[in-house]
Amino acid sequence: QVQLVESGGGLVQPGGSLRLSCAASGFTLDKYGIGWFRQAPGNRQHPGVETEGVSCRSSDGSTYYADSVKGRFTISRDNAKNTVYLQMSSLKPEDTAVYYCTTAECGLDGRTYYPTSDWGQGTQVTVSS
Repeated sequence: QVQLVESGGGLVQPGGSLRLSCAASGFTLDKYGIGWFRQAPGNRQHPGVETEGVSCRSSDGSTYYADSVKGRFTISRDNAKNTVYLQMSSLKPEDTAVYYCTTAECGLDGRTYYPTSDWGQGTQVTVSS
């Protein structure tokens, strides 16, 4: 069964860091682009609705970031663990959201990402003092 499972969210103070994980099963991640998306609080019962593309890593290793997270977030892949990570630093209250990962096409503009797999459960990130 093809599946992506997000984890690593939590409550963190402004300025803090978190590392999100996107673990794949049933397929090999390195053959696919992977996108991280986030959804504002209140919409979790509707995965995929009104999501914002945060970062994308194409199958060739190219990485892309939304302007709002550029310089603060880093996407990476561990082929041995079949997992993609999103390292988030200098977190701000406006980063509060449910974060999802999907297989994705990274748009040529570097800012538009097209999910190509089903939405999972996501992982909640809350940035608050």
